[in-house]
Amino acid sequence: MPLLDSEVKHPLGHRNQVSGGPEESPLTDTSRESKLAPKPTDIEETGLSKWLLADLLCKHLIEAGVLDLGELAQRIALPGKVVEELLHFLREEGRVELRSRRDNSPLLRYGLTERGRYGAIDALQKDGYVGPAPVTLEHYRELVGIQSARLFRYSREAIKSIFADTVIRSELIDRLGPAIHSGRAIFIYGDPGTGKSYMSRRMKRALGAPVILPHAIAVGESVIRYFDPSIHAPVDHPDDTSNTGLHQGFDARLVRCERPLVVAGGELTMDLLELQFDRNTRQYGAPLQLIANCGLFVIDDLGRQQISVETLLNRWIMPMEERRDQLALNNGRHFSVPFDLALIFATNLEPTQLADDAFLRRIGYKIRFKPASRGEYEAIWKQVCELLGIKFDNQLFGYVVDELHAVQDTPLMQCYPRDLLQLASEHCAY
Repeated sequence: MPLLDSEVKHPLGHRNQVSGGPEESPLTDTSRESKLAPKPTDIEETGLSKWLLADLLCKHLIEAGVLDLGELAQRIALPGKVVEELLHFLREEGRVELRSRRDNSPLLRYGLTERGRYGAIDALQKDGYVGPAPVTLEHYRELVGIQSARLFRYSREAIKSIFADTVIRSELIDRLGPAIHSGRAIFIYGDPGTGKSYMSRRMKRALGAPVILPHAIAVGESVIRYFDPSIHAPVDHPDDTSNTGLHQGFDARLVRCERPLVVAGGELTMDLLELQFDRNTRQYGAPLQLIANCGLFVIDDLGRQQISVETLLNRWIMPMEERRDQLALNNGRHFSVPFDLALIFATNLEPTQLADDAFLRRIGYKIRFKPASRGEYEAIWKQVCELLGIKFDNQLFGYVVDELHAVQDTPLMQCYPRDLLQLASEHCAY
């Protein structure tokens, strides 16, 4: 079992079945990404209405004041040619006008007219989102489908190499390997301290290479803020020098990032699983399971959430079975989104104490984590010693196991080496 969590912490083409290892990911190079999500060359290719984009551009102008073409392109994450098309439309509408250029700058600058300011204020009252242009809901569905972690298949050797730095039994790897790519929920249970939470998080390693995901999603004329910097970790391509991705080969409305890892513990409430609408800012936020698509969602310490286990499990019975979820906008409009993620329930309780047979039947894998053997415990102890810069003492280790654990009949929990050696190290420092 584990030691420590080192991680403190347009058409898209054909879907590819990937086998082997991460090097065969469909998203390992920019040229491939360019084919999956090419840059739009005009407004029509964005899939969005001209009015939505025009209102978004005006909201940027009322927020920032006078901007040139390059600044607008960076803010709205669309090519200059598309922004020029929008500016031409807005000038015809009398909402945008030319302003004086900066010294020695060849770029034209644009600002809102009085009519444009009123229009921008009205647009903000309807939808407060100001940021990169969104992708359509259909575009997002296709992105998730072609980047699904279920499309990746790793051999036993590949899975073992992924967890080579983790002390874990071979038979447990053989159960976790098929489970993570099955597309079915996983129930991990066992005594406290056996490494359930740690291993749950580490399983993100087996989901494949980075993905491209949107900043925001448009559902009709409403925009849902999707990219969450606290969860989505951007991965820069070595040839990319732009923070906005405008120089990348793919659509800049998307961000290349690591597969998401969402962990929800006792703080989980039902509203975090629904579309969130802030009436003050007039903005929508994506629920946790939507943000976790193409990645891993861990419900940690199941049974200690602020909502009942029955309520939580009932919320996901149909999404787990149909691989899609239903959400609703503030105006009552319902729409479906992918439910394409590796879902793990980790708990100290027996599964039968938490759910009935109908729900447990939908859990594809139920994996019990047990205390370590003496050999595993020693391997973990040595790893912690190396991490803390402590020389391994075989005599001391034997004393801990034979005189402390054995005499007090305390199981060899995987968390104890870290806890004991850190306490000892802190005491010595004092």
